[in-house]
Amino acid sequence: MAKLILNRLAKDFGTGRPAVNGFSLDVREGGFLALLGPSGCGKTTVLRMVAGFETPTDGSIHLGERLLADAAQSLPPERRNMAMVFQSYALWPHMSVADNVGYPLKVRGIKGDAYRRKVEEALAAVRLEAYADRRPANLSGGQRQRVALARCLVTSPDVVLLDEPLANLDRHLKQEMEETFREFHQRSGATMIYVTHDQSEAMALATDVAVMSEGKLLQVASPAEIYARPEGRIVGGLIGRGAILSVNCSMEANRQLTWDRIAPLLAGADGPPAEILVRQEDVMIGGEGVPARVVSSLYEGERYAAKLALADSQIVRAFSRTPVSVGESMNVVIRSAWRL
Repeated sequence: MAKLILNRLAKDFGTGRPAVNGFSLDVREGGFLALLGPSGCGKTTVLRMVAGFETPTDGSIHLGERLLADAAQSLPPERRNMAMVFQSYALWPHMSVADNVGYPLKVRGIKGDAYRRKVEEALAAVRLEAYADRRPANLSGGQRQRVALARCLVTSPDVVLLDEPLANLDRHLKQEMEETFREFHQRSGATMIYVTHDQSEAMALATDVAVMSEGKLLQVASPAEIYARPEGRIVGGLIGRGAILSVNCSMEANRQLTWDRIAPLLAGADGPPAEILVRQEDVMIGGEGVPARVVSSLYEGERYAAKLALADSQIVRAFSRTPVSVGESMNVVIRSAWRL
């Protein structure tokens, strides 16, 4: 395998604004990269350029020393040794599960014992050996997704591309399939690029998260890093369920703020305008804090999720183990915040 390198990648469909612009990223070899962003941000266009379904308007794509595409040339998809899993599964209804999985091998001319062995290994990797003779219509949504994964695995691809593969599944099945994807990544050792607009999927699955907005790459980091230390309002607002507060704050080197530093900011300290990100798990109800009023309260099963208005009407979010009522007054302490 080799590192996938996207260098100043751009795609313009002639609509007046590029779908992707100046996108540069080195995808870790054997890593699991999540391309995260709202609908229309360009993440699927990036995936399609990597797959070979779209040609870049500018920039280049390399896999190790091999040029896959630039504005002047593009290697066809079948010569890139990549596999793609679509949201719709893209299975042939008239073929059995085994034939669906083995189809890429037939295209490559692999037959006989080698063909059967590879198909059996791929089905075993996704725990579908007992379903080899069934048709896709007789499978559940999760099982069909596993067939699509097995079809990827059977050719030992360098890169696996996944375009919102869990979008059509219910919450319970999503969680089950997330575990399947993690197992698949460990077994295959392939570099994986996973497109999603669901930040919980990205955080649960990826070794690295790349956040996009309006065709541009905003930040790339591990899930823990991007959650704790996002760069800018867009990333901070997209990752997690935090609140962004406008305060006056000096630009000291340490951007991680604790309560002794936050309390003066909420009281109206002097300094240049700034924004701080407050995660709801860092907001504690009670104690010697600042006054707040409950705006809304939602029971989530194991806890209540509350919106609280501070004295200046800015909103923070908090969890509570006990019921809180709309209009109720209380004090809150913000244990930690991150200056954007």
